[in-house]
Amino acid sequence: MPFVFLKDRSLLSVGGADVQSFLQNLITTDITSLAPDEARPGALLTPQGKILFDFMIWQDGDGYTIETDADQRDGLMKRLTMYRLRAAVTLAPIAEEGISVCWGEDADGSGDAEGVRNSQDVRDSRSVRDSRFAKAGITLTRRPGRHGDSAEALYDALRIAHGIAISGSDFALQDAFPHDVLMDLNGGLSFKKGCYVGQEVVSRMQHRGTARRRVVTLSAATALPDTGTAITAAGKPVGTLGSVEGGSGLAIVRIDRAGAAMAEGTPLLAGEIPVSLALPPWSGLVFPTSADEASA
Repeated sequence: MPFVFLKDRSLLSVGGADVQSFLQNLITTDITSLAPDEARPGALLTPQGKILFDFMIWQDGDGYTIETDADQRDGLMKRLTMYRLRAAVTLAPIAEEGISVCWGEDADGSGDAEGVRNSQDVRDSRSVRDSRFAKAGITLTRRPGRHGDSAEALYDALRIAHGIAISGSDFALQDAFPHDVLMDLNGGLSFKKGCYVGQEVVSRMQHRGTARRRVVTLSAATALPDTGTAITAAGKPVGTLGSVEGGSGLAIVRIDRAGAAMAEGTPLLAGEIPVSLALPPWSGLVFPTSADEASA
């Protein structure tokens, strides 16, 4: 059971009497339906509906903890402070740095974990289950602080295998819509709660079915090229390679173009390397294959 420390993650505490309404009216996640031990993905969007900041969020007593990349935390806190106005909300960075993730047998219990630093239970009151992996049938817990020394590449391989994209490696902030990174399917994007920043755009994409850029998993017979390499079909761009571990990787692609290429038997290439693409099974998505679907 791997226990991986993610050193580049930071935490932000959000509390106060108005915290739930404050966050509910700003971010993509429906925090009113969060289970007590559940962490969900979320984002603060631009007015144009693109991801400005992305994070995980969970309940912490009467408030919430937000986990984000270390280089995003200060900017996110500043932006939330700007929106606070006169609301009874407190915002404060949490001193503890980094997050440990654990998965596999007894990940939500107290069994022995590979690389655990101390004798504390693997599961404690601060551990929360990551809903993104739960969608893929994987129990993965997140816990503040450093508690293990398993190789970070193990976590990256797990993310890649199940189509879990992260900003920086798989998409650039302010360049991707929530649909692009499957937030409409992994619990990070609500279509039932009231308005929030960027909600009109993402709701229109949902109801019109215009989301065609999606995360896919890639596989190749040899090592894949570097992150950022173009994915092409017959010399035309289809998408961009993201996270890579050996011959496996993630990419955000136009699934209409990729589907048309696969239906026609046109090879898909990452740089010069032939690749196979698949949509994460948990997503329920399929590649369009008809000419009408591909050109819509």
